Amino acid sequence: MRLAAVLTALALTVTPAGPVHKQPGLDWGDCADDVPRFPPDREVVVCATLTLPVDWADPHGPTFGMTVAKRFATDKAHKVGALVFGPGGPGDSGVVRVRKGDRFTPEQLARFDIVSFDPRTVQRTAAPACTPPPGRPPVILRDQADFDTAVMANRAYWAQCAATSPVFEHADSVSIARDLDVLRRALGERRLTFHGSSYGTLLGEMYAERFPDRVRAIVLESVFDHDLPLTDFVRTEAAALQDSFDEFVAWCGRVTTTECALHGTDVRATWRSILHRADDNGYAPLTSFEIASAPLGLLQDPRWHDFADLIKALDGGFVPPPPQLDVAAGIFCGDFPAPVRDFTAYRKIVKVAADAAPDVRYGAGMLAISTCLGWPQPVANPPHRPAVRTHVPLLLINAVHDPRTAYVWARHVAAELGRSGRLVTYEGWGHGSYLRNDCTKAVVDRYLIDLVVPPPGTSCPAAV
Repeated sequence: MRLAAVLTALALTVTPAGPVHKQPGLDWGDCADDVPRFPPDREVVVCATLTLPVDWADPHGPTFGMTVAKRFATDKAHKVGALVFGPGGPGDSGVVRVRKGDRFTPEQLARFDIVSFDPRTVQRTAAPACTPPPGRPPVILRDQADFDTAVMANRAYWAQCAATSPVFEHADSVSIARDLDVLRRALGERRLTFHGSSYGTLLGEMYAERFPDRVRAIVLESVFDHDLPLTDFVRTEAAALQDSFDEFVAWCGRVTTTECALHGTDVRATWRSILHRADDNGYAPLTSFEIASAPLGLLQDPRWHDFADLIKALDGGFVPPPPQLDVAAGIFCGDFPAPVRDFTAYRKIVKVAADAAPDVRYGAGMLAISTCLGWPQPVANPPHRPAVRTHVPLLLINAVHDPRTAYVWARHVAAELGRSGRLVTYEGWGHGSYLRNDCTKAVVDRYLIDLVVPPPGTSCPAAV
């Protein structure tokens, strides 16, 4: 689940909708020259705009354009069809993934046309032109006044976003799942072949729930669990990051000083002293939450060497650049309720996170609450047990030590899916498991290409 989003200010013209029940079309052409180091090449990748209704409750009303990219299969004689990649975040660009082509194995690139898109409110697709208002409290609120100010600031921000993007209030994962089904038809695919990553797994779950007979194969990599009460969500997010921090400390203790700059030192004590310094504004203008968020990015690969170097630098007084901690609010808040009544209730949730993660304090859950505090309730796509009944089981794959989408989430979703799900465990570290080693690649490729479902209990060893 990556928590960075780039909001590009694009003008959007709303036009009268045509009848959406007709066969949609894609007029493929050159992609825009907007991905650094990856110039457009229409012999390799083409782009198009798919016209969709702004509000699926009014399918004949106003429309918007969703930007789509397609990378041609390199082995056309043995092409299986189109594989649609579901980007994570929320806020990641699927168009950039296709343009770069670095998220797929050579076998996938050979056997599929790789297709992805920028979902509603993301970059090239009706991205709102809005910026958080100045004076907003820090992510971790300090008192009731902070709480009230955060709610007002959020609502002012969302009003600005909605005024510049007609889909901002219609960007939940169920709406995007319906967009995905139109894309499937526009590609000429009778059934969907899909690979969702991180938050993109929720899109795969929602699609399978609503269109089970249109599923050919769906991979859920680094699984988002949509059926958690708020406190459980925060607790398990924080515990996952704590687990990854524990693995980092253990690694640093068993390698050499050359590999880990902190080898032979008390890593936990050093890190806690850094957080205490941040509490006293020792890294201004960065807040203690921004300093505490460093493990989120560095442990997801995992970049243990870099994290050790950063801790050593912070201990010496280094002030890093501010991290990107934005979330595509229109998408996430449409799926995620943050019904926190007041600061007293909020403080209890902060304690839940701190108890679960004594070294790293928060995890991504508190950012999620901060992002959606004050969003109208009930949300468009409230958390619920996935009601999926597909002919081919969905393939779930998750690392045991994932700092963002906890392994317990994958186990929970797999249990809820029952016969309609099959979990493959990657016994290693990091967020995202598909490209870790030959075992993880083979399991996913055989499933997507040949529809081979691995046996129950399948696992892949950690990459060395």
